[in-house]
Amino acid sequence: MKREDDDKRLAHLRNIVASLPHKPGTYQYYDENHTIIYVGKAKDLKNRVSSYFHKEVDRFKTKVLVSKIWDISYSVVNSEEDALLMENELIKQYQPRYNVLLKDGKTYPSICITKEYFPRIFKTRTINKKFGTYYGPYSHIGSMYAILELIQKLYKPRTCRFPITKEGIEQGKYKACLEYHIHNCEGPCINKQSYEDYQRNIAQAREILKGNTREIGKAIYQEMQEKAALLQFEEAEILKKRFLLLESFVAKSEVVSHTIDDVDVFSITDDDIQKNAYINYIHVKNGAINQSFTFEYKRKLDETDEELLTVAIPEIRKRFQSDAKELIVPFEMEWKLKDVTFLIPQRGDKKKLLELSEMNGKQYKFDRLKQAEKLNPEQKQTRLMKELQEKLHLPKLPYHIECFDNSNISGSDAVAGCVVFKGMKPSKKDYRKYTIKTVEGPDDYASMQEVVGRRYSRMIEEGTPLPDLIITDGGIGQMNVVREVIEDQLHLSIPIAGLAKDNRHRTNELLYGFPPQVVGLKTDSELFHLLTHIQDEVHRYAITFHRDKRSKHALHSILDEVKGIGPKTQEELIKKLKSVKRIQKADLQTLISIIGEAKGKVVYNFFHPNDLDIK
Repeated sequence: MKREDDDKRLAHLRNIVASLPHKPGTYQYYDENHTIIYVGKAKDLKNRVSSYFHKEVDRFKTKVLVSKIWDISYSVVNSEEDALLMENELIKQYQPRYNVLLKDGKTYPSICITKEYFPRIFKTRTINKKFGTYYGPYSHIGSMYAILELIQKLYKPRTCRFPITKEGIEQGKYKACLEYHIHNCEGPCINKQSYEDYQRNIAQAREILKGNTREIGKAIYQEMQEKAALLQFEEAEILKKRFLLLESFVAKSEVVSHTIDDVDVFSITDDDIQKNAYINYIHVKNGAINQSFTFEYKRKLDETDEELLTVAIPEIRKRFQSDAKELIVPFEMEWKLKDVTFLIPQRGDKKKLLELSEMNGKQYKFDRLKQAEKLNPEQKQTRLMKELQEKLHLPKLPYHIECFDNSNISGSDAVAGCVVFKGMKPSKKDYRKYTIKTVEGPDDYASMQEVVGRRYSRMIEEGTPLPDLIITDGGIGQMNVVREVIEDQLHLSIPIAGLAKDNRHRTNELLYGFPPQVVGLKTDSELFHLLTHIQDEVHRYAITFHRDKRSKHALHSILDEVKGIGPKTQEELIKKLKSVKRIQKADLQTLISIIGEAKGKVVYNFFHPNDLDIK
């Protein structure tokens, strides 16, 4: 776009903004094709819309939106609530590109009650409101089947798909099916159950789906008492069975409080990686939780948590047909709903409800994260690197991590190992083994200084990329030793962390900084498990090298005493005969076939001194 065209566009928009009223309403932004790209609401239209065109707007996404706006329209309403509802409807109708959009979980089933002469009740994943009334969706499939089973046992609604009509029943067009004969249906199609009785059962089933189980239980109990008083014991017995079934079902449900009647609970959980938010909704009716669902919302313009909740609350309440007069939310809301009280509980049962909602939101986030990481394993590694970067306040992502460990027995055969992790995965081609050369006796600090000095001096000479983080298998002492080499001797700036053990030799702390401080990291967290895996890997690598070296030393020690036999000859003998014991027992011809006649006689004479020297 040319500069002149852009100036004309902005001038046109500012003229519209200048004429906006100081009243509540909704506004719509259009692109150059006159397509709605954003719908918003405002308590004060002029103040809100003009804020988009201030020079000090610093949000990148807002700047992108403003650059796409070619025209503005608005609608004035009487109240903030009307503006909120109108915005909701416009977003649903036009699905603007830059609005927060609900990621609908269409795969979750709902329960449908059809609008037929004798309604059916069943689960479905297809929503068509012309066909019937829908309850749900249900994120927990087990609870949905439990409710369906309860309704089937209580009221035995028909399951056949015949288009049953009043005329058809009167003319005797229908025959009883198997469901009637096995007592799963009362036979309304053959007039064994009256239309009025069937509809009364459906009405009670609707109340159960809405969560009004206590009220239905009271009504059934009262009717049972009336039937008994009239000596209608068979009918009373049927009602008694229904009452007991309902009581059993209610007993299994989670009762929150007998004092909480009709409450909606909302909480929001952020996902900084995906720029999403998860809004959990819990509905409590008659003291029991009868609905819990988590919705995922996608941020388009870095909307705040309050802005997301303002969009989500009326949308979710309408979806679940809730008219609760009390809403529990996690923080103060500037926007209000007519005849609805917003509450931020500080203690008691309502506080526990909010905590339960937050827990559900966090669990949903965790489940989505795991699903995404199964499809893209690199996403998990990136998340862990970002978490470690945040915990240690590192200047850059710790993609390249190196860890050191020493291994010796009383100073003998002292060695060290260095393992390398790239992208939180072992890079075994970069592992390195070190034989300690300058240290005598069991001195771990001096050995660590030697190995670290050799490692990074060589990397500097070869121009090899240095690590983003060094981890020592030890506490403060090892960290200080490594820091002296890295910073004081080599003048490098590489972050250094340490993994310290407790009295039981179990790793329990992550240390970082100078002087080293304990980093707040749970020992059962995924990141801590990964760090201890790095520690275990370097320990395994160093001790395996030490064992191999000690084994070779033990095997070769007695052969070293044979004059005229060098390391290559020793290795050849070990390779063929596998052990010193077999070399000692081998006959002359075997030795000659392996290392030649001259050397074979020398070795044979060494191990058989009592025999006559073989010339």
